[in-house]
Amino acid sequence: MTPETLPTWPDSAASLIAIAAGRAPAETVVRGGKVVNVHTREVLDWEVAIARGRFAYVGPDASHCIGPGTEVIDAAGRYVIPGLCDAHMHVESGMLTPAEFAAAVIPHGTTAMFTDPHEIANVLGLPGVRLMHDEARRQPCSMFVQMPSCAPSAPGLETTGHEITPDDVAEAMTWPSIVGLGEMMNFPGVIHEDTKMLAEMAATADAGKTIGGHYASPDLGPAFHAYAAGGPADDHEGTCEADAIARVRQGMRAMMRLGSAWYDVETQITAVTEKGLDPRNFILCTDDCMAGTLVNDGHMDRVLRHAIDCGCDPLIALQMCTINTATHFGLERELGSIAPGRRADLILTSDLTTLPVEHVIALGQTVAKDGRLTVACPHLDWPAEARETVNMARDLSANDFDIPAAEGAHEVTARVIGVVENQAPTKALTRTLPVVDGCVDTTGHADTCRIALVERHRATGGVTNALVSGFGYTGRMALASTVAHDSHHMIVVGTDAEQMALAANRLRAVGGGVTLWSDGAERALVELPIAGLMSDSPAAEVAAKASALMQAMRDAGCTLNNAYMQHSLLALVVIPELRISDMGLVDVTTFELTDLIETT
Repeated sequence: MTPETLPTWPDSAASLIAIAAGRAPAETVVRGGKVVNVHTREVLDWEVAIARGRFAYVGPDASHCIGPGTEVIDAAGRYVIPGLCDAHMHVESGMLTPAEFAAAVIPHGTTAMFTDPHEIANVLGLPGVRLMHDEARRQPCSMFVQMPSCAPSAPGLETTGHEITPDDVAEAMTWPSIVGLGEMMNFPGVIHEDTKMLAEMAATADAGKTIGGHYASPDLGPAFHAYAAGGPADDHEGTCEADAIARVRQGMRAMMRLGSAWYDVETQITAVTEKGLDPRNFILCTDDCMAGTLVNDGHMDRVLRHAIDCGCDPLIALQMCTINTATHFGLERELGSIAPGRRADLILTSDLTTLPVEHVIALGQTVAKDGRLTVACPHLDWPAEARETVNMARDLSANDFDIPAAEGAHEVTARVIGVVENQAPTKALTRTLPVVDGCVDTTGHADTCRIALVERHRATGGVTNALVSGFGYTGRMALASTVAHDSHHMIVVGTDAEQMALAANRLRAVGGGVTLWSDGAERALVELPIAGLMSDSPAAEVAAKASALMQAMRDAGCTLNNAYMQHSLLALVVIPELRISDMGLVDVTTFELTDLIETT
């Protein structure tokens, strides 16, 4: 069963009624377990009958639903909990296609996802979003799609491969798996009544669908209230308890994320565990998870365990990644709980705290047992235009990464992007650096690297140069990536211009991905041939290459947790304080371009 073939509840009603009444047999019955009811936060000695991909009967005794052909699953005293929902995530962040992402997370109990493919939207526009949507509908789980809202994320501060328009949004609202508008990252545009942003939100509201939020500012004054008034219904950019409280007080849902590099649950969940706020307005999500995290650590099961470890009651934490999510997207009658008519998504687990995921049913069929996928996750035939997206005008040389200083200068004071471990925001730093042969020299300066943004959509040949601190790299090295949220040009960070040129040219040759070079040799490569963002190889293979990349980064001196995620976000010009784009260095506190070298 897939979302494409799943009968609607009305189409299934007669069959479900007959089974619940005992007049017809169920396809599957789960007996001998303890059903967790997330509507009431009860654990009940109940049984479950399933047919046509939906729950038909949920009650104390399903024996009347069993016929000669019914599959009876003995839960053997285990808990029967709803399948887990990820309320906000980006498939592309896993470096995987929707099919391979589904294959990776289904064994972890994730049966529903709400994905915003704004990464591919920046590269391929609306046709790219449609490709993601269509592959998602083929999967043996529920992958809903939010139409990307902001490509570019900050108009006038970056150039994307394609732009998203209000007409694009209106068209997407007619597609079957679109549930709303993706995160509205252009919060200054909303605050200042930008007509394009308002038109996109209006098209979503007119379709009766959910507007996703993204308010990446610590200012909780009038600007925040203006943003809330614009219509965004949720926000995942909170990093502290005050952020979570402010959002739910405005009628928004606070989405608390635990991704590969974002650890924002522990600092916000105290709004529930200590302040006692109504937990139904809090939701758990991942936002960005790399393939290595999915394969080695888990997905929403990892987030759920973490929330419990942070002191949250297990049943409340479970609500935060099941029924709360479904309710938020207007799908409470469709998924998120074990109740009649809902999509038959459930997990058998022997412990509600450690949450071993022992048996997963999605859309009425067993999809995983004991960590092993038991069904196929079909691929699209991705077209050539989705695989040929690294459009650099030429190979680069070391000189392309020079940072010229004023004539006669012996040293400069330069603005530097400061990486903050485990958080999306950066710091705006300054460094005094020497000038050698007319160019800024970072050689020997502790933890100050070069960073470059290489244009790769329109073959302009443009290279923007700046400085970054926090990675800890040493020696002669460079890391290049065609994953560069959100415009997805190419980001190159390095201590040596020659290594930067080698890394950039390598990605041009292979059609996208991530590569690390040191001392003239390639130390790691993750090929991402689809839009320069994704691989259609299995998650375990991508994870192994990503693991080798992480080791190569450590070998080059980097000690940050999941530093690649930090690298890939350095061009995200909607999160403070300082970022790089193809147009220059961006001060995200003022949303203006700023000079790299301070004038005296």
